[in-house]
Amino acid sequence: MRDDGTLDDQYGLGGTADRSDDTPSTVQSTASPAASTPRGSLRTRFNALLNPLAARPGRTKMAVATGAVCCLGLVGGFSQIGARAAGDTPNPAVPAEAAQRAAVDAASRDLARESTAPAATPSASPSATPSATVKPKPKAKPTPRRIVPVAGLDQTQMNNAKKIVQAGREMGVPRRGLVIAVATAMQESTLLNYASGVLPESQNYPHQAIGWDHDSVGLFQQRPSSGWGTVEELMDPEYATKAFLSALEEIPGWQDLPLTVAAQAVQVSAFPDAYAQHEWRANAVVKEILG
Repeated sequence: MRDDGTLDDQYGLGGTADRSDDTPSTVQSTASPAASTPRGSLRTRFNALLNPLAARPGRTKMAVATGAVCCLGLVGGFSQIGARAAGDTPNPAVPAEAAQRAAVDAASRDLARESTAPAATPSASPSATPSATVKPKPKAKPTPRRIVPVAGLDQTQMNNAKKIVQAGREMGVPRRGLVIAVATAMQESTLLNYASGVLPESQNYPHQAIGWDHDSVGLFQQRPSSGWGTVEELMDPEYATKAFLSALEEIPGWQDLPLTVAAQAVQVSAFPDAYAQHEWRANAVVKEILG
């Protein structure tokens, strides 16, 4: 301290050795904000020391934020000290629980995890691998070939001729017998399943025409009264065909006989030579059906 009545601030930011101690400086220095405070004013310099933020307005916001953080830290510290002073003791289970959770978390992040899948049963042969059972595909049913009408027949007549050929093949009758049967039906019924106006019962069964030749019915105009079968049986094309072919096979050497002779031997018709005219057509129909 000098004896000029002025306190020198040896820690002041703006003090220099060559300043005059007799005259207070009123010129602001641009070097530091503290230099604007008169050296001769003890109160002013003391206030600047107590309130440095007022002397440095540019740092006010930063100082306020820093102070708030410090205050929060102090409050938290005092609260912990107060809790210890009140007799609280730390929970020894907390570190153990935290350690256990840490161990679980570490295991869940570990790549070497235990598999929860059921253990596979070892096979008898290490190289054998189970193969899937392949079921065979069901064979597609062949589409029945549509029989195109030939020899001047319509579809209904062609369908009846097909029934005659199928019944004969079931019996194992050779092709010659099939031709004789078709030619006979062409002559007797024009290949239509006839019911009889004399036998009203015959009309109860599927039929395609009605005739009046005594009690003759069906494709071959067979008579129930002659012992060929019942009305119901003779109205069935399959039964009527097998009845005709069975009678044909009983004729000795029927395969070598002319068609009209063989047919007449079975039918005993009033027109024995009428069957011969249908032979070529019957051959064409059987050929188409047999493919």
